[in-house]
Amino acid sequence: MKREEIRKIVHLALREDVGRGDITTNLLVTASHKTEGYILTREEAVICGLPFAREVFLALDPSMEVHFLAKDGEKVKAGSKIITLKGKTRSILTGERVALNFLSYLSAIASRTKRFCDAVDGYKAKILDTRKTTPGLRLMERYAVECGGGVNHRFNLNAMVLVKDNHRIISRQRERLSDTVRRLHRKTHKKVEIEVDHLWELEDVLLAHPEMVLLDNMTNDELKKAVALAKKICPEKRPLLEASGGITLANVREVAATGVDRISIGSLTHSRQAIDMTLELEE
Repeated sequence: MKREEIRKIVHLALREDVGRGDITTNLLVTASHKTEGYILTREEAVICGLPFAREVFLALDPSMEVHFLAKDGEKVKAGSKIITLKGKTRSILTGERVALNFLSYLSAIASRTKRFCDAVDGYKAKILDTRKTTPGLRLMERYAVECGGGVNHRFNLNAMVLVKDNHRIISRQRERLSDTVRRLHRKTHKKVEIEVDHLWELEDVLLAHPEMVLLDNMTNDELKKAVALAKKICPEKRPLLEASGGITLANVREVAATGVDRISIGSLTHSRQAIDMTLELEE
């Protein structure tokens, strides 16, 4: 992410948490007092959010010395120090919670994504995120998915054409799904993906050669048949096949084994569990 984008998000977070000032810290700590500290993770994790934590402390104290002991995207063991700090004590204490929130939150997304990627290791399927993100924070959450080894799906509604179930309800009232795809190709140069629920729908849309097909809530047996069908109808250049719906760590490897190209998982961003991290001051 660009530094300016990170600064905007950090500014909003500090304004929310600090308000008119950190009353407790300002009453107990003199403005001139300086100290050293570090942030460590109490759990094994894929680290993400280091640039956000740095911007938190620099926003409060531009002279703060912030050193990274890990990299975003790096897997570290429980008990690992990931950042050291040296500067004004007030700034360290005031920025503590905001910095930890960024790190624990983004590292959770990166760590969960890495577990899914590891689960499909050896297969060609890529792990994708979805638009099931926190409003206003999609860019940040997508960055965390990338740090975990995942791939970003379309960023917004204008990035590409994706015909979902409710679009299909309207389209079916006047034409076949394959005709819908052809009409979209005539009207835009952007990639077209269409969602199907059944193999007979897939057989129809493949005739129009969409760039991607979303196979929604299909069984593994249906996914295998979908892959074979796509190879048969589009032997030279078949569309990318994306599996979605009800996919968990327990079954994702079986889904990858069907031969699909992509597996989209909303829980990467909407069901994370924060990584336990702490900031400690040196005695």
